[in-house]
Amino acid sequence: AALRACTLCTRSPPSLHMASEDQAATAVANMNVNDSADAGKPAPPSSAGSADPQSLPAFVQHRLDLFDQAKKRYEDRLASIPRREIKVTLPDGNVKTATAGEDTPFTVASTISKSFAEKFIVAKVNGELRDMHRPLEEDCNLELCDFNSQDGKHVFWHSSAHVLGEALELIFDAKLCVGPPIEEGFYYDVAMDGAVSEGDVQKVEQMVKDIVKERQRFERVELTKEEALEMFKYNKYKVEIIGKKVPDGATCTAYRCGPLIDLCRGPHVPSTGKIKSYMVTKASSAYWLGDAKNDSLQRVYGVAFPDNKMLKEYKHRIEEAAKRDHRKIGLEQELFFFDPISPGSAFFLPHGTRIYNKLVEFIRKCYWKRGFEEVISPNVFNMQLYETSGHAQNYLENMFVFDVEEQKFAMKPMNCPGHCVMFRHRARSWRDLPLRFADFGVLHRNEYSGALHGLTRVRRFQQDDAHIFCMTSQVKDEIRGAIDFLHEGTACGGGGDRRSSSGWR
Repeated sequence: AALRACTLCTRSPPSLHMASEDQAATAVANMNVNDSADAGKPAPPSSAGSADPQSLPAFVQHRLDLFDQAKKRYEDRLASIPRREIKVTLPDGNVKTATAGEDTPFTVASTISKSFAEKFIVAKVNGELRDMHRPLEEDCNLELCDFNSQDGKHVFWHSSAHVLGEALELIFDAKLCVGPPIEEGFYYDVAMDGAVSEGDVQKVEQMVKDIVKERQRFERVELTKEEALEMFKYNKYKVEIIGKKVPDGATCTAYRCGPLIDLCRGPHVPSTGKIKSYMVTKASSAYWLGDAKNDSLQRVYGVAFPDNKMLKEYKHRIEEAAKRDHRKIGLEQELFFFDPISPGSAFFLPHGTRIYNKLVEFIRKCYWKRGFEEVISPNVFNMQLYETSGHAQNYLENMFVFDVEEQKFAMKPMNCPGHCVMFRHRARSWRDLPLRFADFGVLHRNEYSGALHGLTRVRRFQQDDAHIFCMTSQVKDEIRGAIDFLHEGTACGGGGDRRSSSGWR
């Protein structure tokens, strides 16, 4: 068994931008595909939007008509549910009675108090995230999530992305692609004529304010594959998603707020009125599904909060972070710099090289203490190795490949395959295990130019990279050792609590 300490080895090729915002594929997968027929109940204190019908793109009315048909089907199904008493168990063990097909997480929470219910963004029903106004149909466990929870933030920013999509569609007649929440905020990729300028940002933010003021409710319906294809036939990107992600005979879900209807798993906040502060942070280019061979899109980023104080704190945090930007400090202290002559490759100056060498010295001592053996592996390999490892099939576009004497060679993007070659070059005994290889070799990855970002996303780098070859019976101890190593390495930098998680396959 090989325990791989290289956490970057299985990372999929990046899109045009940074990794935490690199979720276009995740957003595509974030569309519900199922076989049930549930759909959402609208939040009572909401509006359907007041956009002038004459100013709406031509496809909007057709989309709304199909949505209304699906909504009527859902309402008929909801009306057919027997109105029986059900038990709703809260996290503290308290049991509330409710009526199937009528009561929602919001109405159950309102039995405690209306102000208590208003605090929450989304519900968990038997562990599954649900809209606060989606009727309950059976006995269940109910948990409520506010903005301070991870699920609450995720849903809040996802809903905020829909509001951004609505604004972009209304202002620019843009074709919406994907709009996921990210680590702090959200973005929406759209196909449109031209680019979003600084002047356009003010228009978008004003439109968002109008949408929020209208308190447009989020409504959920379920569509057959055929209905979804008909509803979104004006948008080739949505058609591609439906064709790839929705099997024949299955269903998908869509959400409406105001005139906007978008493919989406959900859930969402009850209405746009929950969004009290909103800011468009930047706009840039991206590729459809992160592939440079596909259409070039506009990616608009934003962040939103349930109160104005949070937005002020966010702005202050961003301003402070800009002062500590490592790229700025690197130049001011003459540590390193970048030059277009070698994009994504740092030039370390004498001061920076001293720091770099000290870090290598520290890690090298940690390796020795933990029984690792340092090795040096080649920088260039025949592509046959990467065909065996799978990199040729899954990572080729991020590799530097060239011809040598009519054969394909590549700069190594990671050390894993080379270390496997070193392990297999002679017969090994169980007595050799665990065998721990450490390598400070130079790596090259052909990152997209738009993804390059200081020292955090580069084309040429070195990492404290190691691979452990061990028996199955030794895996637990090696994982414990790796996590302990991680804690020791990060503890020297100070900070608070540190937590670790492991990935398996």
